[in-house]
Amino acid sequence: QEIFGPVLTVYVYPEQRFQEVLELIDSSTAYGLTGAIYAQDKRIIKEAQRLLRNAAGNFYINDKSTGAVVAQQPFGGSRSSGTNDKPGGPHYILRWTSPQAIKESHVPLQDWRYSYMQ
Repeated sequence: QEIFGPVLTVYVYPEQRFQEVLELIDSSTAYGLTGAIYAQDKRIIKEAQRLLRNAAGNFYINDKSTGAVVAQQPFGGSRSSGTNDKPGGPHYILRWTSPQAIKESHVPLQDWRYSYMQ
């Protein structure tokens, strides 16, 4: 059951079970609108980002987890909470497109190295 409204979940766990708890968070629900982690240790933050990469549409680190910036952040969830490309946002058109990056050089290459490498 998806619940709309502010929900705060607090789970106290032994420090040595941190990775296990992240895996529990990632596998406990089919929904994932927003998530946040508060930590000072950069290794912990990096590990949380890695393990929770699919757990929330908007993921905050040491910041409040409400109020996506309209027209600057795609607002939507992960998994069954949405497609993360809600109408009105800059990413909406990507739902029906396949972006391609093209780089064209207008001066013929003279060497395999870039100039800053010499």
